Amino acid sequence: MADLADLPEFLAVVRSGGFRDAARVTGKSASGLSEAVRRLEARLGVRLLNRTTRSIAPTEAGRRLIDRLGPALAEVEDALDVVNGFRERPAGTLKLNVPVSAARLVLPRIVPKFLAAYPDIRLEILAEDSFVDVLAEGCDAGIRYDERLEQDMIAVPIGPREQRMAAAASPDYLDRAGRTEHPRDLLAHRCLLGRFRGGALTNPWEFEKDGEIVKIEVSGPLIVSTSGGIDCAIEAAIGGAGVIAIFEEWLRPHLEAGKLEPVLQDWWQSFSGPFLYYPGRKHLPGPLRAFVDFARAARW
Repeated sequence: MADLADLPEFLAVVRSGGFRDAARVTGKSASGLSEAVRRLEARLGVRLLNRTTRSIAPTEAGRRLIDRLGPALAEVEDALDVVNGFRERPAGTLKLNVPVSAARLVLPRIVPKFLAAYPDIRLEILAEDSFVDVLAEGCDAGIRYDERLEQDMIAVPIGPREQRMAAAASPDYLDRAGRTEHPRDLLAHRCLLGRFRGGALTNPWEFEKDGEIVKIEVSGPLIVSTSGGIDCAIEAAIGGAGVIAIFEEWLRPHLEAGKLEPVLQDWWQSFSGPFLYYPGRKHLPGPLRAFVDFARAARW
């Protein structure tokens, strides 16, 4: 029989689409994962992956193994986690895939208290703005907004139940460029944009007032990655580079300090808060069950 430890590593490589991405998800080295797959192929006597310098793809034998392996490993994980129910405190690793905004604005309110309540749980947070299959990424659950929720998932509210997109600029910039009364006025302004990992821009900007929704295609001198450049864009706005539009909570400290001034505040659009979502399995892993219960009980 093949070493059972090599089977989940093979599955992680296929689900991630490569050794480097699988290494990021599993926390193991790409070379170690490659060796595990080679070892598995040698023991089974068949090639499981076709490899090129740019990609990997399962062979027919590999696909058949994956079809049987995924459900089998899920059953094994469920069976082992039943033991967690006999512990005084849940233990193990919990992996969450969350947008950067949730990592910045939602999780800091809950993570310290959760870790204090469950010292035997190790929490791993993957913060990114690409909308991935959380299970394929090796995660137990994710946080997303309702328009991004998958239909076969269970969703639990987490964080504030209503949020707003806010626009702001430095007083100095507005003194020079002029203040706005209608979203269309932004067409004459320098606006700071974000770009998602998939390439899409945070454009158009959407505003709402008295039932009227206005979408404006803006432009400007700066585009930052939404996964890591938002703070840079905020500092640029504070420095007078232009108008920024982002979660109100992200801008609130700078608005309260007077470094930024609200733009079109009567037009800021509200939307429902995020959800913790996870697959509807009969037996949830102990760490995930603890986090779900903690999120349900939290006050926001």
